[in-house]
Amino acid sequence: MASSLPFTNDCHNGHAASRRPMLISGPVIIGAGPSGLATAACLRERGVPFVVLERADCIASLWQKRTYDRLKLHLPKQFCQLPRLPFPADFPEYPSRRQFIDYLESYADRFDIRPNFGETVRSARYDERIGLWHVRTISTTSEAEYLCQWLVVATGENAEPVLPEIDGLADFQGDVVHASDYKSGEAFAGKRVLVVGCGNSGMEISLDLCNHNAYPSMVVRSPVHVLPREVMGKSTFELAVALMKWLPLQLVDKLLLVLAWFLLGNMEKFGIKRPAMGPLELKNTRGRTPVLDVGAMEKIRSGKINVVPAGIKRFRSSNQVDFSNGDTLDFDSIVLATGYRSSVPSWLQEGEFFNDKGYPKSPFPNGWKGRKGLYAVGFTRRGLLGASSDAMKVAQDIGSVWIHETKLQKKGRSSSSACASSIRRPISVQF
Repeated sequence: MASSLPFTNDCHNGHAASRRPMLISGPVIIGAGPSGLATAACLRERGVPFVVLERADCIASLWQKRTYDRLKLHLPKQFCQLPRLPFPADFPEYPSRRQFIDYLESYADRFDIRPNFGETVRSARYDERIGLWHVRTISTTSEAEYLCQWLVVATGENAEPVLPEIDGLADFQGDVVHASDYKSGEAFAGKRVLVVGCGNSGMEISLDLCNHNAYPSMVVRSPVHVLPREVMGKSTFELAVALMKWLPLQLVDKLLLVLAWFLLGNMEKFGIKRPAMGPLELKNTRGRTPVLDVGAMEKIRSGKINVVPAGIKRFRSSNQVDFSNGDTLDFDSIVLATGYRSSVPSWLQEGEFFNDKGYPKSPFPNGWKGRKGLYAVGFTRRGLLGASSDAMKVAQDIGSVWIHETKLQKKGRSSSSACASSIRRPISVQF
């Protein structure tokens, strides 16, 4: 899988560092989340060796370390399973956070995926001189370097939490946490909590706070689509997929909005406005996912979750928050459900395939393959289903080249062996 080559590099931290970079015969996969695991499994089935680099000390660190306790998959399990291994039959339709982690761990065991944990990629660049990717990593005890023909970026869309810059936030005297550090509403019982963000995380955290006897208020600054998770016992997502086979997207959008109005009511009177563009069209064109309601709307209608339909103007050191509509409210704590971003720009030295925000420039379904052996998995903005699709494409693409090169190597060794034999054993030639 890997061999060492003598190699002397530039100094780091003012000290000369001489290392032996490892030449990887297969691809280097960066990230051991669902995207990286799916790619590794598909490569394993094709007999292609690989190395997986993961900065955390476990697989799927986002799920294990940065998700709240009550989290469940928002889509039915058949749309969230990774290639070649379905969820256990006894799992519910919407597996819990713990069940999904167990599934991923069994997935890694099933395909013998053993990442190099604790290795943070400092840089990755294509070396034109040798025609290979040069990857540098650092851990708590050492630095390492890898050379590879193929580089698979599988760090995903949610690698780093987004922390907004809002006037006075640093001076706020109450607790301020990002959703990535939020675990349960139990610690906020009896407190007035401002949830900044109204996506799936913001809605569900507000619901969790309410269920633990906190008093949440949720900032809804921009229009957002909220759809019921199920319609008459059937997944809304599954229903939309079925309708899209027969009807145009705009008509499916209209049907979904009618169903949402019928089941959830007129949300605008509670401070939640809908975008002008339909939910599926908005998802396809701008990557904005609609919220799938799991109970928050009922709490909003009953007044147990307060909606603040305005942006935040400033935080005050007196635990007060000024809003753009002129209101000033008091809060004990702040939860920033402000999302995540890609980490790719911080380490990938490449500007052709990825944009400056760390996403492939080519839209779905063409954002999985770049040039010079560069690939991306998990950047489709279509969840686990999109990541699995990309993983299979990447493995097929690399696998076809791997098989071809392996055949050439075998042929070359066979020819070399024949030449050696002809020297050792003279061949009689008849004319």
